[in-house]
Amino acid sequence: MDALVTTEWLAGELGASDLRIVDATYFANFPGEAPRDAAAEYEAAHIPGAVFMNLGELRDTDSDLPMMLPTAEKFASRMQSLGLGDGSRIVLYDNSPHRTAARAWWMLRTFGAHDVAILDGGLAKWQAEGRETASGKETLRHRHFTVWADSKTVRTLDQMKANVDSGAEQVVDARSPSRFTGEEPDPRPATHAGHIPGSKNLRYDALLNADGTWKRGDELKAAFEGAGVDLDRPIVTTCGSGITASVLAFGLHLLGKDSALYDGSWSEWGADRSTPKAMGARETVDG
Repeated sequence: MDALVTTEWLAGELGASDLRIVDATYFANFPGEAPRDAAAEYEAAHIPGAVFMNLGELRDTDSDLPMMLPTAEKFASRMQSLGLGDGSRIVLYDNSPHRTAARAWWMLRTFGAHDVAILDGGLAKWQAEGRETASGKETLRHRHFTVWADSKTVRTLDQMKANVDSGAEQVVDARSPSRFTGEEPDPRPATHAGHIPGSKNLRYDALLNADGTWKRGDELKAAFEGAGVDLDRPIVTTCGSGITASVLAFGLHLLGKDSALYDGSWSEWGADRSTPKAMGARETVDG
């Protein structure tokens, strides 16, 4: 199974015994935004057979940070309860402006699942094509999900601090240019504006076409290179909370490039008084 699958392909695979479809829609619902309920939207309309992965709860709930990875044991338990297990082919989709299926993809890969794909265009494309949807909840029989984690793709605060000095890994920030430069304040309380010194800015939706499908090949490569990213050097992605950083990570995967992700992202770095913060497109550093 390819990492990116089409609506036509998925329609032809519906009902396959090893296929698991997952709605991974999540809304941050920052102050000033019209609130949306991902679970309610899933129950109103989803791709037939899809289960709902609640990313808002699939995190380290003991952390003050919004979206830190849960323990491997917690993740495996949640996957088993959704009917996702060893040997499953998992197709993820969402209906979020933040393309949150990419976060679910990154988490599944981090915790040992390998046959995982994203539906190109998500639920919006599926519905635009007039394809069937279901309502209510779906339940699948529990399947064993092996507890395993690969920390090589995850970066911590201390590792990111060390990288500011070493420059060993390029840091690519998926937030908007105005958030990156500090022109726009961070929506989280007590969080400094700006970005990690030395990082580059590539807004996540630059990897997508106007219809929500993914850019591919040279066009996708050009998006990274246009942001000053050297695709032959190590890369760490970051954003506000680790959600849209996963979009960049998936885009790199489509180009055959491995990357790491700073899970705490700006919600951690920007609130930590010990970290330097850069402002503007041409950097001035505070701290």
